[in-house]
Parts: sequence; structure tokens; C-alpha cells
Amino acid sequence: MWWSTLVSAVGGLVVGVVVAVAVLMLRQKRAVRLASQIKKAAQEEAERLKQEAEIAAKEEAMRIRQMAQEEAEKIREELRNERKRLERKEDTLDQKADFLSRKERQIEQRLQEIKRKEEELERRYQEVEELREKQVEELQRVAKMSREKAREVLLSKLEKELEREASLLVARYTERAREKAEDEARRILATAIQRISVEHTQESVVSTVDLPNEEMKGRIIGREGRNIRAFEKATGADLIVDDTPGVVVVSCFDSIRREIARRALERLVADGRIHPARIEEVVEQTRKQLNEQMQKIGREASMELDIHGLHPRLVMLLGRLKFRTSYGQNVLQHSIEVAHLCGMLAAELGFDVKLAKRCGLLHDIGKAVDHEIEGAHAQIGADLAKRYQEKPVVCNAIAAHHGDVPPETPYAVIVQAADAISASRPGARRETLEKYIQRLEKLEAVASEFEGVRNAYAIQAGREVRVIIDPEKVSDEQALVLARNIANRIADEMTFAGEIKVTVIRETRAVEYAR
Repeated sequence: MWWSTLVSAVGGLVVGVVVAVAVLMLRQKRAVRLASQIKKAAQEEAERLKQEAEIAAKEEAMRIRQMAQEEAEKIREELRNERKRLERKEDTLDQKADFLSRKERQIEQRLQEIKRKEEELERRYQEVEELREKQVEELQRVAKMSREKAREVLLSKLEKELEREASLLVARYTERAREKAEDEARRILATAIQRISVEHTQESVVSTVDLPNEEMKGRIIGREGRNIRAFEKATGADLIVDDTPGVVVVSCFDSIRREIARRALERLVADGRIHPARIEEVVEQTRKQLNEQMQKIGREASMELDIHGLHPRLVMLLGRLKFRTSYGQNVLQHSIEVAHLCGMLAAELGFDVKLAKRCGLLHDIGKAVDHEIEGAHAQIGADLAKRYQEKPVVCNAIAAHHGDVPPETPYAVIVQAADAISASRPGARRETLEKYIQRLEKLEAVASEFEGVRNAYAIQAGREVRVIIDPEKVSDEQALVLARNIANRIADEMTFAGEIKVTVIRETRAVEYAR
């Protein structure tokens, strides 16, 4: 029984194996067939891609070939242009070479000609030397002079000739310089003077106060003179009460104290209460008001000139100049005028107009305190400007405007010129008759001290000196030197504003009578 079961099991196992083998073989065939199909499809796809790649490569090759052809054509065109340019340049160089060759031949000919002339000059120089030696020997024989004596005579003659030539040369170059500079300088200065032509002078040491009646004089004097003494003590000014009707005079060389005294007296007269305590009170109030006014005046002056950044102390000192005079000329007005002139001159010459105005406005600032500090007002002003942080250019312009120190910048020279214009123009300053006569006499005396001068006359209010010389003692060439020497002597020994013209006149007269 179990044998049949075993046989059945073995039979089933064999059948199963056979079926499995059959199934595997069937699957293998199917896989081989599928692989063949895939391989065929892959071959077809590869062939297609290969054809597409070949087509693309051919197109790219054609495009590259076309670009290369275009680039090559462009390079060939550039080469053709470069060849033409080089050919033109070569032609130009050939022309230049021909020109240089011609010039070289001309120079060679010129050098040969110069060489021949040098040889000729050398030969003639030898001949001149021989003639000179013969002339010297003949001169010694005829004049019975030694060579040394003859040399002295010749040197003396040569010295006179050189002096004459030097005088002529000085005159020629001086005239040439004047021709170039006078017109422009005259135009600049004339324009500046015409634009600043206001006359301004004022009383310098006294002021007058009008009184309503004669009784007021007694009240001003006070009992036993106590009011007038208190007034003079408080103000530092002298009060002159004389027989002049309706007027008292305030006298003081300090213009600030004189102005305080004048204003205080006017207030006292208007108020009517005059006694020592009231006098001190009014004088103190007036002093404060004047200080405020001076500050305001200084600000207005700087604003008028568009100058900013001044130290308040300098502004106050500018206001003080309103009450200061120099030769009758108001110093603040003079400073403003100089500032305007500096601005005009700087504009004409191409410099900084504002800086030039600043130098001009502050150039006389030292006069505001020169009665309090020892020294020249130019140096005092320079020290003040330096103390209050002004620029070195401004300080030097202030210190140098009277020539006490050398000018270091063009602005110092501009200030000197503007100061001279403002001080010397007509109507700017007054001069006493005594000083005027002394100045004219000094001018004539200086010119008369030179040898060969017959007469000297100061004319045009001392702006010109005419000198008449002896024609037998002074030649035309020496007259030029004499004029310069007189001008230098006047500049060294005298103080004056502007310039003084020196005219030397040499005249030879021949007189004969017909009978």
C-alpha cells in the first residue's frame, strides 16, 4: 500500500519537475524574444541619434566655416587698410627724409660759410690788433705818453661813454616800463579814486554846545566852580566857559572823552538839574550809551563791506574810530574808503576781494588805542589783529601799510596803495598853512642841494618839483641821473602821501644881436 503511495508521490514529483522545466523554458524563450526586440529598438534609436548627430555636426561645421570665412575676410580687410596706412606713412617718411636731407645740406653749407666768416674775422682781428699796436705806438710817440698814462686816458673816456650809455639805457627802459604800466595803473587808480571821491573832514580837538540862555553858564559853573570841576573830573575834558554868547566849548585831545563830555553836557543842559551827583550819573550813562553806539557803528561798518567773523573787540575798536581824526580826516570813514579801494584794486588784479577789504578796513585799527599803548599805530594794530585770531595776511598788511615792515603778500601792497590814494586825494585831509609852507620849502631845499642846480620850485601843492639846471655843468644824460637822485633823496628824507614828480629842465640858449 505504501508502495503505491510512494510511486504516486514520485510520479507527482516528476510531473511537477517536468512542468516547472517546461515553464522555465517557456519564460526563457519569452525573455530571449523580448531582449531581441529591445536590442533591435535600441539599435534603431542609436541609428536615429547617430543620424541626427551627424546632421547637427554638419550644420555646426558649416556655421563655424562661415564664421571663419567672415572673420578671415575682416582680417584681410584690416590688413589691406593697414597696408595702405603704412604705405602712406612710408611716403610721408620718405618726404621727411628728403626734407631733412635738404636741411642737412643747407646746414652744412651754413656751417662752412660760418667757418669761412670766422676765419675772415680772425684774420681781420689780427689786422686790427696790428693796427691797434701801431696806433698805440704812434699815440705814445705823438702824445709823449706811456702806455699806462694812455690807458688811464682811454679808461676815463670809456667811463664817461659808459655812463652816458647807462643813462640812455636807464631812460629807455624806464620809458618802456612806463609805457606798459602807466596806462593800466592810471586806469585802475583813476577808476578807484573817481568811485571814492567824498570829502570828509571834521574838527579834531574841540566841540561846542549851544545853551538856551546865558543863565545856564552860571549853573554849569556852579557855586564856587564845583559843578564845572566835577564835570571835568568825570569826563577828563576841559570845559571852556567864556564871553561867547550862547555857547560853551568842550576841549580834549581824546575824541572819545570829548564826545562823552559833549553829549553829557547837552543832556544836563536839557534836563536843567546840574550838580555833582547828577553830573556823575549822566556821564556814566552817556559813557555806556556811547559804548553801545560804537559797537553798533562797528557792526554797521563791517556789514557795509560784507565782512563777517570779526572779534567783538575789533568791532568795538572800529566804532571808536568814528570819533578819531587824522589830519582832519575821519579815521573810520578813511578805513571804509580804503577797504572799498582795496576791493576795487584786488578785483582789477584778480585777487580775493573780501580778504583785501578786510585788510583795508583793519589797517588803522591801532589808532583806536594808540593813545593808550606805546608804539606806532601800525604795529599796535597788527598786534591787536594777531591777538584776536586774524589771518597772518591781514596782520602783515596792517603792520606794513606805512613801510615799517616789508610787505609779504600782494594784499599789503594793495593796502599801501589804497591808503595813499585815500589820504592824498583832494578833499581828504587838511593841512595847516605853516606845515604846508614848511613842506614846500623842504622840497625846494632838498632839490637845490645838488650840484649844477640853479633853481628849484615846488608847484601843484607840493606834488611836483621843477628843477632848473646849469646846461654848462650838467649834460642831458646827467640830467636823467640827477632827476632820479633827487627823487630818491626826497623819498628818504621826507614823509608824504602819494607821489612827488621831479622834473629836471635843461635849456641852452644862444643869443645874438643883429645891428
